[in-house]
Amino acid sequence: MAFDKMELREVEVWDGNYAAAHAMRQAQIDVVAAYPITPSTPIVESYAQFLADGYIEGEFVMVESEHAAMSGCIGAAAAGGRVATATSSQGLALMSETLYQASGMRLPIVLNLVNRALASPLNVNGDHSDMYMIRDSGWIQFDAFCPQETYDLNLMAFKVAEDHDIRLPAIVNQDGFMTSHTAQGVHTLNDDVAYGFVGEYKPMNDMLDFEHPVTHGVQTEEDWHFEHKARQHSDLMTKVMPKIQEVFADFEKLTGRKYNPVEKYDMDDADVCVVCMGSSVETAREVATEMRTKGIKAGVVGLRVVRPLPFFEIAEALKGVKAIAALDRSSPNGAAGMLFNEIAGALFNTDTKALLSGYVYGLGGRDLTKAHLVALYNELQANADAGKVTTQLQQFIGVRGPKLAFL
Repeated sequence: MAFDKMELREVEVWDGNYAAAHAMRQAQIDVVAAYPITPSTPIVESYAQFLADGYIEGEFVMVESEHAAMSGCIGAAAAGGRVATATSSQGLALMSETLYQASGMRLPIVLNLVNRALASPLNVNGDHSDMYMIRDSGWIQFDAFCPQETYDLNLMAFKVAEDHDIRLPAIVNQDGFMTSHTAQGVHTLNDDVAYGFVGEYKPMNDMLDFEHPVTHGVQTEEDWHFEHKARQHSDLMTKVMPKIQEVFADFEKLTGRKYNPVEKYDMDDADVCVVCMGSSVETAREVATEMRTKGIKAGVVGLRVVRPLPFFEIAEALKGVKAIAALDRSSPNGAAGMLFNEIAGALFNTDTKALLSGYVYGLGGRDLTKAHLVALYNELQANADAGKVTTQLQQFIGVRGPKLAFL
């Protein structure tokens, strides 16, 4: 497909939640089963309104819990429908048991996860605790940095998940409130073009195909469980990333908007860089640009795809960098942060001599300010100049009170 301006609508002023809801509408979903929770409620609320107003066909099923919501999605997907829902935080925690069922049964459900802190103490604001909690559940995971990307990635998530060589569920992450409730200009596609990109849903192994009977969620124990999970892992690692890159390329041809599993900004000659996810990427990009005017060759790496983890792309992006900061927006609770660990793993068998530091920031919606990042880039430059980490290997950014021990 060639890029044609006639395929695009005017720019809409949407927040991330509304962008996700419109992408779901344009995908012409058969079933949305949902239980509302802040800050993801407007996604399913808007979808229900579209249905009530007659803009779409399908079923909206209001259930008694998030566990029931994903259970309903699993039943509808197993029956052969295009299915999606949304949740956050405690809702995802309650839903988590069923996530493993969906991936193990190879059901291409799309879940909008509006990232929010996990209790206790109770907090409705954004961090990545919920994203981190289910990172190994067998779901493909994308990460949006802004409302535009939330819209785009939803359309692409259906196309990736539903491919017959993939058949795995997919999550589109966005930061609670920072993205979900922040209105920005969103370049959208015409309804027909958006649906044409996603494509007509073609079920596979659906339970209502009586000519080709199948079973779902069978018990395997030690005889076949290992093989089943090994195949699932192998497909995630070997088949999904090429399909993601193919869909990203198709979307660029259609819209002119380019996506990569690992997004690099000012990395061609960077000496120091920050690796992060979500809305923090845009803030880090702005500060990196300012640091370059002060003589510090600063760059930013943002993870667009969280699962499967793009090991080789991460290593390639960080090649030649002298000092790296991994920013984790989730409390590691007695361990190093996930992003710190996974960057370390990606770099371990390379010839890099980069110094890697870990930082935990922004828990419960605490702002990551430009001042925080200016200080961080200066610290990274000091590490690069000294040839060693000059402060704690891991530390907190922006926590009040006396300095707390980390690692």
